[in-house]
Amino acid sequence: MSRKLKENLYRVLDRVGLAAAKTARRSDTITTVVVTKSVDEKLIKKLMDLGHVDFGENHVQQLTDRADRLGFRTTASANNEAPAESDAAKPRWHMIGHLQRNKVKPLLPRIRWLHSLDSLRLAEEINNQAAKTGQIVEAFLQVNASGEKSKSGVAVGAATHLIEQVQTLSHLQIIGLMTMAPLVDDAEKARPVFARTRELFEEIAGERLAGPGFKHLSMGMSQDFEVAIEEGADVIRVGTAIFEGI
Repeated sequence: MSRKLKENLYRVLDRVGLAAAKTARRSDTITTVVVTKSVDEKLIKKLMDLGHVDFGENHVQQLTDRADRLGFRTTASANNEAPAESDAAKPRWHMIGHLQRNKVKPLLPRIRWLHSLDSLRLAEEINNQAAKTGQIVEAFLQVNASGEKSKSGVAVGAATHLIEQVQTLSHLQIIGLMTMAPLVDDAEKARPVFARTRELFEEIAGERLAGPGFKHLSMGMSQDFEVAIEEGADVIRVGTAIFEGI
């Protein structure tokens, strides 16, 4: 099991490096978030032993429970480039699923990034809770670039206005856009969704609507992350490709 897990991880990281090279980037500029929603904690620990630190969860309760058992970087170190020495080996947890406003409070101290901000009401609740502890929460605005009714996220046409509103909140910083492409049998079919999200990202960045921290694109999963990287993603969310065959 340990050998297969190591092989899978390194195979994914090799693929990340090859995709990054196509856009003249280094592999270390891409953050690979390993999605662990249905995985035994023993496997997470083995990945930590291999040096991996970024993990994503879809549900608040599972994230907070695992963060408390396996450790998490403190808010201060999670939001800065150089973590405290005592935090350097601890996991960085990412909330990648839909977030309800009544579950914001326990989540915020434990996460590095929220990938699924999708409304002003949620943004205001995050800001209110973060203000109580002096935390600056870093979040991706989730955009429904595919137009699928089954997917969360704001419509492409509404994203700019929402970012302008969020910019008035002092304890919430939008660091980029997140999107999910349709599940397809050919990764190339996902390219238009990633390209449209990148175009929106460039538009927002060019007009300086989101501040200097607006630097990231979170898009791409096991079936399409290479295409996503080619279209500008620097954060990918991979689960199946890491744990297949285990």
